[in-house]
Amino acid sequence: MTAQDSGRVALITGASRGIGYGIAEAFVARGDRVCITGRGEDALKEAVERLGSDRAIAVAGKAHDEAHREAAVERTMEAFGRIDFLVNNAGTNPVFGPVADLDLDVARKVFETNVVSALGFAQRTWKAWQKENGGAIVNIASVAGLSASPFVGAYGVSKAALVNLTLQLAHEFAPAVRVNAIAPAVVKTRFARALYEGREAETAASYPLGRLGVPEDVGGAAAFLTSDQAGWVTGQTLVVDGGLFLNAGVG
Repeated sequence: MTAQDSGRVALITGASRGIGYGIAEAFVARGDRVCITGRGEDALKEAVERLGSDRAIAVAGKAHDEAHREAAVERTMEAFGRIDFLVNNAGTNPVFGPVADLDLDVARKVFETNVVSALGFAQRTWKAWQKENGGAIVNIASVAGLSASPFVGAYGVSKAALVNLTLQLAHEFAPAVRVNAIAPAVVKTRFARALYEGREAETAASYPLGRLGVPEDVGGAAAFLTSDQAGWVTGQTLVVDGGLFLNAGVG
């Protein structure tokens, strides 16, 4: 094994761009091989080219589709023979408005993608490799799941559920597998564009560290939580928010 090859493999969902791609980039940089998923084949192909076709593969599909989850795990095992790390990053937030008016079919869609799919991927990687060989799981939650989230309430409730799912899995999968979550604030991605576009400076001014997040911020956190240095950390939610929660209760 060369210094550039860790011998470890990660399956990262929703990783053709944004936070997921930032995580994949961090893992490849430390020598891991990765399988990334996403809905768009063209975007995935471009991401694999940037990551390196010798280090990355991709499986296109929707996270809430059980057949896609099965295919992603099987393809990763076929290509690399193991899945040390799972990162559940795929998510959706298709509605903006109060939960009092929320269409319940939309609520179901949000939970299916943000919570049920994460559980489905965790179950499959557990059975395929991690139960017998160990590893780590990181669920990408959100600060929206840690407090009231006006106008993105469905998203916030689903991310709160993901935080609790992290606790349940951490308890059940120990000691073989560590399970943690990351709760970012606003990160500059296409997914979050509506939260800052046209007013980035104003939005960033509310963060004590003076800027919005970038995918690399979450990538670094995920790399730590899946590293040996985090070997005694499980069942935790790491808030990566530029200090935003320091402002809670101010004014």
